[in-house]
Amino acid sequence: MTDRTQLYIDGSWTDGASEIENRNPSDTSDLIGMYAQADAGQLDAALAAARRAQPAWWVAGIQKRHDVLMAIGTELMARAEEIGRMLSREEGKPLAEGKGEVYRAGQFFTYYAAECLRQHGDLAESVRPGIEIDVRREAVGVVAIISPWNFPVATPAWKIAPALAFGNAVVWKPANVTPASAIALTEIIARQDIPKGLFNLVAGPGRDVGQRLVEGGQVDAISFTGSVPVGRGIAAAAVQNMTKVQMEMGSKNPLIVMDDADLDLAVTHAAGSAFGGTGQKCTAASRLIVHSSLHDAFVEKLVAAAKALKVGHALEDGTQIGPVVSESQLNQNLEYIETGKGEGAELLCGGERLEMATQGYYQAPAVFANTRNDMRINREEMFGPITAVQKVDSYEEALSVANDSQFGLTAGIMTTSLARASHFRANMRAGTVMVNLPTAGTDYHVPFGGRGASSFGPREQGTYAAEFYTTVKTAYVSAGEPA
Repeated sequence: MTDRTQLYIDGSWTDGASEIENRNPSDTSDLIGMYAQADAGQLDAALAAARRAQPAWWVAGIQKRHDVLMAIGTELMARAEEIGRMLSREEGKPLAEGKGEVYRAGQFFTYYAAECLRQHGDLAESVRPGIEIDVRREAVGVVAIISPWNFPVATPAWKIAPALAFGNAVVWKPANVTPASAIALTEIIARQDIPKGLFNLVAGPGRDVGQRLVEGGQVDAISFTGSVPVGRGIAAAAVQNMTKVQMEMGSKNPLIVMDDADLDLAVTHAAGSAFGGTGQKCTAASRLIVHSSLHDAFVEKLVAAAKALKVGHALEDGTQIGPVVSESQLNQNLEYIETGKGEGAELLCGGERLEMATQGYYQAPAVFANTRNDMRINREEMFGPITAVQKVDSYEEALSVANDSQFGLTAGIMTTSLARASHFRANMRAGTVMVNLPTAGTDYHVPFGGRGASSFGPREQGTYAAEFYTTVKTAYVSAGEPA
């Protein structure tokens, strides 16, 4: 790893117009570095460079694109421990999760390397004699990618890889909270034999760089992962320019635990879904909907599991939950704890800020009980190690409560009934449903996305990504009669 902290624009590393501080959330005395921030002029230069480079990348062909993506993915997987350690240092997730994320990012690139060679079109018969029809996919053009801090390598990877695989140029605005991860991925991409300006890293404040990126009309598509309010603003701006959009936003994922569930397995999956990654996952289970016959035993075991989790420095052996990513995120989490108590929910454990050997943003995993679905802690995405249990008396009530949300990203059920599992799969209004599994944890070769306020636009991942990163062209050819 280098100590590079710059922007990458038009094939060159360059200083920013300003800098931001990057500190370790496990130990705030650890200054990771000062990282460059772009201004409007640098963003415009990146956009112009991408526009120039994209045609050359398209005509380079599928074998070239395959080879480049394969090289990126192979290096990411080979360096998963090294880059994962840096990721955990700046984001706060335990080292095992950091390494796993980088390895998964590599898998996205190798998967889409193969997709370069699997691109197919369609032939169709015309209703008119003497005319041939073919349908093919072409690159959409210049893609803006706006990615979050909670998966600072994996999420951009599942956007950048298909963008490049299908022949597009990229302008990437990463989250300012995790700039070192963005640098690490960019360094690997920048070393490849690609057209100058094809890939650009333009970090900067949302009010300047982000807003100009989505409102300026200089990109053909925008792929965004982040909050609902920001997503709605992007969609409103994009429609003014007729820009294609793909957005993954908020969630409030339910996990139903039925009376016939394996109790210990249900507790294991609930704790993992709620508290893994410090609860900072869009797929986290923050609503646990539990049948009354199992409720008391489930809650007792869940509280014991939460208390047993080891909270600590992300790079320490044995740490199961690292710190929250930032002070502002911790303060928001603490406010939700007070909100829940104020609404009448019973805080059974956790929620408080923890003092550790190093000064960081540590919080004890929190379990609320006796909650209702109209409480804010069951309506709003909290994005922290906080979960809320609701008691229900039947499967029908559980499904109704689970579907009573503006969100619809992931949802799960714990049951041994095939009939209930099948009905849940068909009637749960979510983009991803799990049966006897955690709500968090998805594969990289199949589509990912939600319904309602969780997602907007075509799905991400797998072959479904082609719907966003390409445009379809139908060609009619009349060859005439041979001489």
